[in-house]
Amino acid sequence: MFELQPNEPNGAEKHNHAPPTAPEPAKKPLGERLVDEGFLSQEQLELALKEKSRNGGFLGEVLVNLNFISEEVLTNYLAQETQTKVINIKKMVIDDDLLNLIPYEHAVKHTVLPIGRNGNELTLAMSDAFDIVAIDALEKLTKLMVVVVSAPESDIMEAIERHYTHGATIDATISRLMNSGTAPTEEDGFDGESPMVRLVNQIIALGIKQGATDIHFEPEEKILRVRMRVDGIMRPEVLLPSDLRPALTARIKLISGLNVTEKRVPQDGRSRFHYGHRDVDLRVSTLPTSQGESIVIRVLESADNRPQFSGLGLSPDSNEQIKAALEQPFGMVLVTGPTGSGKTTTLYAGLAEIDSVQRSVFTLEDPVEYAMPQIRQTPIRPDVGVTFASGLRSLLRQDPDVILVGEIRDQETAELAVRASLTGHLVLSTLHTNDAVGAIPRLIDMGVEPYLLASSLSVVIAQRLVRKICEDCKAPIENSEQILDGLDVSDQVDKSATYYHGTGCIKCKGTGYRGRVAIYETLILDEDFHDPIINRENGGQLNELFKKKGFRTLLDDGLLKAAQGVTSIDEVLRVTKT
Repeated sequence: MFELQPNEPNGAEKHNHAPPTAPEPAKKPLGERLVDEGFLSQEQLELALKEKSRNGGFLGEVLVNLNFISEEVLTNYLAQETQTKVINIKKMVIDDDLLNLIPYEHAVKHTVLPIGRNGNELTLAMSDAFDIVAIDALEKLTKLMVVVVSAPESDIMEAIERHYTHGATIDATISRLMNSGTAPTEEDGFDGESPMVRLVNQIIALGIKQGATDIHFEPEEKILRVRMRVDGIMRPEVLLPSDLRPALTARIKLISGLNVTEKRVPQDGRSRFHYGHRDVDLRVSTLPTSQGESIVIRVLESADNRPQFSGLGLSPDSNEQIKAALEQPFGMVLVTGPTGSGKTTTLYAGLAEIDSVQRSVFTLEDPVEYAMPQIRQTPIRPDVGVTFASGLRSLLRQDPDVILVGEIRDQETAELAVRASLTGHLVLSTLHTNDAVGAIPRLIDMGVEPYLLASSLSVVIAQRLVRKICEDCKAPIENSEQILDGLDVSDQVDKSATYYHGTGCIKCKGTGYRGRVAIYETLILDEDFHDPIINRENGGQLNELFKKKGFRTLLDDGLLKAAQGVTSIDEVLRVTKT
């Protein structure tokens, strides 16, 4: 929560139906002042004025939309003129008590966010501190004296969507639906003004706000249970009366392009959700059950917010070695791990490192999760005969340099991928194995000839996702050396370091964790692995060679991150035990 102390200078003057200690009325309009200050050219101003005359709106908004001036520059300029403080609200967490002072509709209408209260003074973040009409209306609504600070409009709108989605607001929408006099029907899912639309938006926004990867709508006899997978763990969030299920299901199907009337067979669809000033992709799956249709919404991080390869958390040595492999004209790079371990994120981050301007890049995916520029992406469609194997055969006739195969599932795909990597193509793919070395016997078991595998496989990355310790309740643990003494770890792990855990607090909902980070095991194949692969040596022998060459295991990497205070020993052991 943003809290103002009684004697804390905040740089914002108080409003009493007027802007904060407003200077002398400006003699020139905003556009001309921006030209004088060098932010705009006269030609840009004239174009913006014509656009404003044609479509209406505020000049500042038009200038930002035309990319003549950034929102930050405009905000800082207006804040300077009104003598208000510019603040960063992107990571603020606002208490519900503050949000309840200004309803969602008013926050959106006036582009305003309550961020602090000190007695009878209410601090509001606004994009336009000159908006006297809004200030007056909000003072009357709240019966409090308004103090204004400035923030970019897009930041305020995103914060509104992040915050006005929890507890009381969802309960109020449910009450409104249940007290309307008639039970909601499927038709309510089609009505853009229906509270059902608002309820679905609130639940999805809550999932995004909580950092959920999946939102589950689970039908039962008398309730519709909403649970969310946050940091890999299922978490109960909302209980809805079963009377709301038909309208809610219809609404989700409608926005996902699914057949609303079809309830007998599973369906898969996609949607895009506007959250603040960014769009979030949603993948929707429905499944008939005895109590109604179960719905799972997969929340996909937008391409703009995916981590760069250098930010994945790989060790510096592994980072450079993998990048070198991605620059090679041929070979195979595999990412292994169970479902939900972040393999796709790593693959896409690696794909982004490849020069798609000078190289021809294709993908086969099930489904296509993120659209990438200058890359031709093909979804797998088994219902019409487009499998990984058949798609790969067709793709090889498209003159590719780089091929991403979403997953190697069968012998035919494995053999085609290996042969493609030997004939001048760089192949990236995923495989389900417990560790990096396990990819070798797994592919041989699939039917790949060892002599082909030894010549084609360049890098195998195994990974898991571990929860990060909550910084608000982080505390050191005792007897960490005794715990580590019982583990098979390398000399890279400092057993005398201070290790931490989360004790549980409001911020992490008592779990002790907030967010996730990946731990890795990277196998770089060189000539030392050639003969063991040809001789079909088992996993134990390959693991001995892996450790002899000094490669870091998943356990080692996890404990090194635990020693840095990022995660806990218990969490590392949870995801690495087999």
